[in-house]
Amino acid sequence: MNRRRFITTLAGISSATLLAPRLLLSAEERQAAIEKITKSEAEWKRILTQEQFDILREDGTEPAFSSPLDDEKRKGTYVCAGCALPLFTSEMKYDSGTGWPSFTTTLPDAVETSLDFKMVWPRTEYHCARCEGHQGHVFDDGPEPTGKRWCNNGLALKFIPA
Repeated sequence: MNRRRFITTLAGISSATLLAPRLLLSAEERQAAIEKITKSEAEWKRILTQEQFDILREDGTEPAFSSPLDDEKRKGTYVCAGCALPLFTSEMKYDSGTGWPSFTTTLPDAVETSLDFKMVWPRTEYHCARCEGHQGHVFDDGPEPTGKRWCNNGLALKFIPA
């Protein structure tokens, strides 16, 4: 089992008990929901703000403490700003104190990971499984039950209240 499949499987198992019933999909529905989409650079620039384009398509990072989603406390779902794939629920969110929206896990099959060496030392970067938009990085300093901190750019997300 490769690392990506292991992390995705672990995230899926950990988050399964936290999901609201309306987010639980059959295997066929989930497969259809995460079918890859591709757009040209021009198409992405038409539908995203410049800041969202920089983050989602060019692996940028917004300044810490700049996103209103960091302080969002309502019940709901966090979806990819590029393609609206549900990535997290409000039950998965916690205040990490880092200045970015942080989550203990992801929805099953919602993200894919890769190693990022941009800061010299390796970090685990994650992208939306559908549009491959850059979301953030995952770290091993989160709270129980997962011990993970899925640190997300707020501009890469949209919040859908319950």
